[in-house]
Amino acid sequence: MTEQPPPYWLRDNCPCAECRDPHNGQKLFQIDDLSPDLTIAASKELDGNLEVLWSDGHRSRYPLAWLHEEAEDDGRTEQGKQLWVAADFARGVPEADWAVYLTDPAEQAAVLAAVRRSGFAVLRGVPTVERQVLRVAESFGYVRVTNYGELFDVRVEPDPNNLAFTDRAIAPHTDNPYRDPVPTLQLLHCLENSATGGDSGLVDGFKAAAILREEAPEDFAVLTRTPVPFVFRDRRTELRADRPLIDVDPLGRIREVRFNNRSIGTLRGNNPEAFYAAYRRFAAITLRPELQLTFRLNPGDCLAFDNTRLLHARTAFEQDGRRHLQGCYADLDSLSSTLAVLHRRTAALDGIAELFAGEGAGEYLGEAVTMAEHMLQAAAAAEAAGAPDHLVAAALLHDVGHFRGALHGRDLMRGQDNRHSDTGADWLARWFGPEATEPVRLHVAAKRYLCAVEPDYRARLSEASEYTLQVQGGPMDEREAAAFAELPGAEDAVAVRRWDEQAKEAGARTPDFEHYRPLLAALMR
Repeated sequence: MTEQPPPYWLRDNCPCAECRDPHNGQKLFQIDDLSPDLTIAASKELDGNLEVLWSDGHRSRYPLAWLHEEAEDDGRTEQGKQLWVAADFARGVPEADWAVYLTDPAEQAAVLAAVRRSGFAVLRGVPTVERQVLRVAESFGYVRVTNYGELFDVRVEPDPNNLAFTDRAIAPHTDNPYRDPVPTLQLLHCLENSATGGDSGLVDGFKAAAILREEAPEDFAVLTRTPVPFVFRDRRTELRADRPLIDVDPLGRIREVRFNNRSIGTLRGNNPEAFYAAYRRFAAITLRPELQLTFRLNPGDCLAFDNTRLLHARTAFEQDGRRHLQGCYADLDSLSSTLAVLHRRTAALDGIAELFAGEGAGEYLGEAVTMAEHMLQAAAAAEAAGAPDHLVAAALLHDVGHFRGALHGRDLMRGQDNRHSDTGADWLARWFGPEATEPVRLHVAAKRYLCAVEPDYRARLSEASEYTLQVQGGPMDEREAAAFAELPGAEDAVAVRRWDEQAKEAGARTPDFEHYRPLLAALMR
């Protein structure tokens, strides 16, 4: 039997609807609501779950697979990242075409995962129009507005408030270290770059810090515990943040690097001699040639990188041509959120695909086709009719409730209504909006409605369909039919129902589930 976790941990994580809101998963009780002498009265493993009866009478059920999951990391530390040197990208940097990124969820997920894993990625072919960098940031999150505005122009300025707005070489650094919280992502979109020089550079600050930890652990410790005053001032702004050059989490893992020689203020106290020895050693590591990845941004290239990890640089350039980049700041939490949702959607689509390949391969309630064939035929009929995507999806998924509820489709054939339309719609609502789920919810009611208002429709029902009609309540009476016709989704539900009745032809050729996967992905919330 599985070794049980501590009682309060287990009880605090009860997933039932009494303890957590079924829609958002948030807890409905406070920890001090639990009895101070709470104990497990009884427990047993059954059907892949641990079932627990508590001393206060509450019952909980925990999937065994969930109990055995490893602790998750927030994705901000060095754990799970690829710490790199320049040679690791000899075959090319992580990149994608902008148009493909926008239309292919798998490509978008790959780009965002590269930023999480390696700290950066480049999008090619981003339109070279001003403010387009904001559209890139908004494709996965939100723009962080700073004293530089919602975006900033990286070009030679006549009276610059930052050396970035000159033609000078810029050494590897992180941006805005004087801000707390610091912007965790930076985007740079190249509009023009015809000047001689002005190549971009990146250094993996986590790799540099890891090298320092290995070669000089005492210096590493000094830089993790010495608060450094980072300061920025101009006519309208005064910013200061006292933070270490290398920040670690409570487990000692590297979590953040702030490195900007131009912005370090005057360090007073805190053993400056030891700090400067460690600082010089760390700076020398960041300048090692093997750590410096240099490349050129061409018009249409947009570089997105982790500003709490990567140090970025620029070579000097001649004013014999134009060099104009636009940049903005964003944050890793929104990028990570978008990536997690993309992964969640992929997992959901994988789960639906498994239904079609697994249980869906079984018979369809007394008809000559399997459940999967029936649903695919319904979707093909909707597609052939030129139906909008949400109705093609509803036709494809209208019968998933036969698999997802407490009662199966087999129970329906035994004379017990399994209310599969409601079960299916509720299950699908985790990922799809009402435009797709409500036709699913109403498709059984639409059958009862059509049998009431179109005698010819009922005459065409198969024997099995006539049987389930009786189990599901029979044709509507006049009052019910009138009420149904007034429902907002009634027309769509009727359309799905007609395709449903057409989808029972043995041996009919249809596209497979993968044909509809991009359509479903685009509809998912």
